Amino acid sequence: MQTARISFYPDNRIGEIDPRIYGSFIEHLGRAVYNGIYEPEHPTADEDGFRRDVLDFVRELRVPIVRYPGGNFVSGYNWEDGVGPRDQRPRRLDLAWRSLETNAVGVNEFAAWARKANSEVMMAVNFGTRGIDAAREFVEYCNHRGGTKWSDLRISHGIREPHRFQLWNLGNEMDGPWQVGAKTADEYGRLACETAKVMKAVDESIELVACGSSARTMDTFPQWEATVLDHCYERVDYISLHQYFGNRTGDTRHFLAESVGMEDFIKTVAATCDFIKAKKRSKKTLMLSFDEWNVWYHSNAQDRKIELWQFAPAMLEDIYNLEDALVVGCMMIALLKHADRVKIACLAQLVNVIAPIMTENGGSAWRQTIFYPYLHGSVFGRGVALRTEVSAPCYEDSEFGDVPLLEAVATFDEAAETVTIFAVNRDLENALRLEADLRPWPDYRVSEHIVLEHSDKFATNTAGEPQTVQPHSCCETALNDGQLTAILPKLSWNVVRLSRR
Repeated sequence: MQTARISFYPDNRIGEIDPRIYGSFIEHLGRAVYNGIYEPEHPTADEDGFRRDVLDFVRELRVPIVRYPGGNFVSGYNWEDGVGPRDQRPRRLDLAWRSLETNAVGVNEFAAWARKANSEVMMAVNFGTRGIDAAREFVEYCNHRGGTKWSDLRISHGIREPHRFQLWNLGNEMDGPWQVGAKTADEYGRLACETAKVMKAVDESIELVACGSSARTMDTFPQWEATVLDHCYERVDYISLHQYFGNRTGDTRHFLAESVGMEDFIKTVAATCDFIKAKKRSKKTLMLSFDEWNVWYHSNAQDRKIELWQFAPAMLEDIYNLEDALVVGCMMIALLKHADRVKIACLAQLVNVIAPIMTENGGSAWRQTIFYPYLHGSVFGRGVALRTEVSAPCYEDSEFGDVPLLEAVATFDEAAETVTIFAVNRDLENALRLEADLRPWPDYRVSEHIVLEHSDKFATNTAGEPQTVQPHSCCETALNDGQLTAILPKLSWNVVRLSRR
C-alpha cells in the first residue's frame, strides 16, 4: 500500500470560506422547475405547489443561495411574464431550450420557494434580448419598498415586503454563439457598465456578477475577461466562471485529473482581474463567482432526440455514478483551495437537470451519488480553508502531467472547534495510506471518518435502489502522539473530522 502525507497549520490560511461557495442553480430548463421543485398535483405538494420531499433534500444540503432563472434561458426571458395572476400570464416559446414555458412559476413564486428552502436568491437579468431599462425596472420591482410604479406593481401582486435580492447576474455566457443575443467583449462590457450603473442607482446595496468566459476552452479566453473588465471593473463585484467535465473517452484517470485544469482556470481568471486592477490603479480586488460547475455528459445523446416545444421535457438528466461523485469531490476541493478569491459557487443544477436530486413525476425523489460530496462540503466545510501541503505518489496524464493520487484540503471552523480533511483517492486499484502530522493541533481528536465508495465505479442510485451508493463510517482511522493515520479505499471520497477534546 502506498502512502500519502499531508500537513496544515492553524495560522497558514488560504482565506475565509464564504458560505455562498456551496450555492446551487435552478433554471427554467427540463424538469428543474416544473415536476422538479414545483408539482402541484404531487402527493407531497404544499399549499403553494412545491414538493416537500424535494424541499427536505435541499434543506439537508444547506444550500445558502440559488441562482435563478438561468442560464441560457434568461437571455430571452421577460421577467414581467412571470408575475401577476397566473391565468393572465403568457405562454412563450423558450428559444434557449426549444421548450414551452407556461410562466406558472416566476420571481415571486421562486422567492417563496427559496425562503422555504432556507436559501437566498441569486437573480439574473436578461442581457440577450433586453438590457438597461428592463434591468433597472426589475430591481425596482424586487427590491424597492414602495411608492413607485414597479414596486407598487409588486405590492398589487400580494408581495408587500420587497425581496431584497442582494446578488445579481448581468446576463449569462454572453460570449457563447449559442446564446440568444450573444455579444462581443466590447459590446457586453459597455452594456454591463451602463446597466450596473442604473441597477446600483436603484439599490446601492446590491452586488453584481459580470459574465466571464463560458469555459476556459473558449477561443477568446482570457482576453474576454480583460476586455469586459476594462469597461466595468469599478462597477461590478465579481466575474463568473463556468466549467463542466465528462468522461466521454472512458479514461477514468484523466477524468479524475480534470480538477487540475479547473484550478488553472481559477488562477488565470484571478490573474486577469489583478492585471486590470493594476492597469486601472484600482484599490478594489475583484472576487470570483464560479456559478456553474459540475459533471455533464451522460445525457447529451438522448437530449439530441427531444421533440421541440414540449412542456418540461426530460432534459440534461445525467444519472451519476461513483466516478462522477469523485470528480465532483475534486472540484469542490479545488474551490476550497482558492477560497481567498472564489466567494460564490453554484453546483449546476439542483433538481433533475444535471443534479444531485432526482424525482419521478408523481413519484419518489432520491439522492444521486454527487449529492454526498456536495452535502459534506456544505455541512462541514465552514470557517477558513487551510493551505494543505500534499506529498503523494503520482501518475502521468497527457494533459496535466504528474497528477497526485491524493487530492485533499483541510478546513478549520474555529467557532465550532472542528477541523475537516476532505480527500479523494484517485487510485483505481489500491487503497492509499494517509498520514498527517497533527502536532500543531494538540487538543484535537478524530471524531469521524466518512467514506463514499463502491466496488463498481459505474454504480448509480435509482428510484428503485436509491441507496446503492451512500456514505459509511470507517473505523481504521487513528491519532497517536500527534500522528494521524487513515486508510482511504481505492476510488473513494473521504471526510475525516477532528474535534477539540
